[in-house]
Amino acid sequence: MRNIKLVLEYDGTNYNGWQTQPNQPTVQATVENALAKLTKTPIQIIGAGRTDSGVHAEGQVANFHTTAQMPLVAFQKGLNATLPRDIVICSATEVPDEFHARFSATSRRYRYTILHREYPSALSRQTCYFYQEAIDVDSINDLCQILIGKQDFSAFQKTGSDRLNPICEVYEAYWWQDNPYIYFEIEADAFLRGMVRAIVGTLLTVNRKSLCTSGAKRDAETELRRILDARDRAIAGMSVPAHGLSLISIKYNAAEIKG
Repeated sequence: MRNIKLVLEYDGTNYNGWQTQPNQPTVQATVENALAKLTKTPIQIIGAGRTDSGVHAEGQVANFHTTAQMPLVAFQKGLNATLPRDIVICSATEVPDEFHARFSATSRRYRYTILHREYPSALSRQTCYFYQEAIDVDSINDLCQILIGKQDFSAFQKTGSDRLNPICEVYEAYWWQDNPYIYFEIEADAFLRGMVRAIVGTLLTVNRKSLCTSGAKRDAETELRRILDARDRAIAGMSVPAHGLSLISIKYNAAEIKG
């Protein structure tokens, strides 16, 4: 039995998220169907991040066990020949039996992309969020320091989530601008469902309010801390649309991959 690790890139527009769901198109089910055709046997894959409906990925990781003896390059090329064009296998490698795409991960990194100008884009409309209101990148970046560390992120958890432990450790969170785009990137050991989109929406809301008041920086920091401390999703800002979000990469200890 072999354990194969895949790195995937996909456009989530046409999928109801990563995880298999009855009577819904999902990335996991699509890849599993392609694997079944390739290996002539049913195979279940394990994903590192359960991206929501419409969310994209540049570096999703998955693994599966198989007795198929085909070369690794055949997995990559065979799957890419079978999969629809909005899902691509970037690499296929053999890993130790104990490697688990989800539980072996040490961190995940997401990026949110905002198109910040006076008119939308016809070409990137499915991969960025068109937002016209003013954004003070330096000030909103200062707010990100409040998110760093291990704390309760219940305020940013999607209502109805089945995750019981709301504690996550954020390692990095920052914004940068490359006109006409503004990006938000965040890395953490784990994420609650809907957490990144809720954080981005809340930061934009707090930023907008602070631009209209005196003592803006102090007021914005106080507001964000109040939201975190409340641990109530109803207190935070609205979530931004899913199509601006992408899972960028997953990190693992080298020993987990090489054995």
